[in-house]
Amino acid sequence: MSTYKKEVGTAVQNFAGDYTGAVQGQLWYNSTAASFQFRNLTTVGSWATGGNVNLGRRFLAGAGTQTSGLIFTGDTTPPEIMRTQTESYNGSAWTEVNDVNTGRKNLGGCGEDNTSALAFGGALPTPNSAATESWNGTCWTEVNDLNLARNSLTAAGTATAALGIGGATAPQQQNESWNGTCWTEVNDLNTGRALLGGAGTYTSALAFGGQPNTGVTETWNGTCFSEVADLNTARHYIRGGGVDNTSVIAFGGSANPPVYAVTEQWDGTSWTEVADMSNARDGFAEGGTTPAAFAATGRDSASNIISATEEWTGPGAPVTETITTS
Repeated sequence: MSTYKKEVGTAVQNFAGDYTGAVQGQLWYNSTAASFQFRNLTTVGSWATGGNVNLGRRFLAGAGTQTSGLIFTGDTTPPEIMRTQTESYNGSAWTEVNDVNTGRKNLGGCGEDNTSALAFGGALPTPNSAATESWNGTCWTEVNDLNLARNSLTAAGTATAALGIGGATAPQQQNESWNGTCWTEVNDLNTGRALLGGAGTYTSALAFGGQPNTGVTETWNGTCFSEVADLNTARHYIRGGGVDNTSVIAFGGSANPPVYAVTEQWDGTSWTEVADMSNARDGFAEGGTTPAAFAATGRDSASNIISATEEWTGPGAPVTETITTS
């Protein structure tokens, strides 16, 4: 009688739970679940429920990844209160950590994970803010301001190499580059707009959507922006994530009305609609990339603030499957 070891050349390994180090096609025995499991890759992306935030709010910013995320600032209403709260995500639960120094809404935010992030710009109860703060995993520190105070801008990059793109002040095309110490004006967007989405790095980024309500998409090559194919669904308050300007996921947003749950994926040439979020929302925080992203809190289609987090698993992401033996 043939055995797995005889056919494959190795015995089935025994693990008490998921074998996180498995490669595609690898089989193991999960002694906790008393079942055989193997690693596969997803073919279709989907959204799943994550942990609720501690303080539901709108018009905040996010950074990091699906398993090491950060959300900060925003406002609650009524009455309108500018929030300073920061929450850290471990992939299942949110924990409140130290506050930002300046409470505001509609700011830019980016960062590698929940130990390194940048918050900049935004709206105070009155004028636009140029304030920039850096997060080191423990506390926020005020650093050098943007050159142009503005709100409703978007971000791309990391805490030490970022872009601050667009925004609600004249000129709306403004683009600034952060080198870890100071901001420098660089080449502008072709189409000025606010409440747009952004993703990628400071040398390879994508800016998409925005207000006035549009599907315009522009790609950044480290020197200038070029217009490329539009989103399928024009919207503002849109969010997204991606490692560079060839692979981005964009989700949520609104057109006053409606509020959207629509998710689109960018492959470097065009946008393709993929699986919708469970909750249509705008004004939310986001983090992550095309294979794994999150959307946290924000407003639903009735303009109510929600606390829900959703987690995106994109095509090609590793997934554990169980072999049915009966």
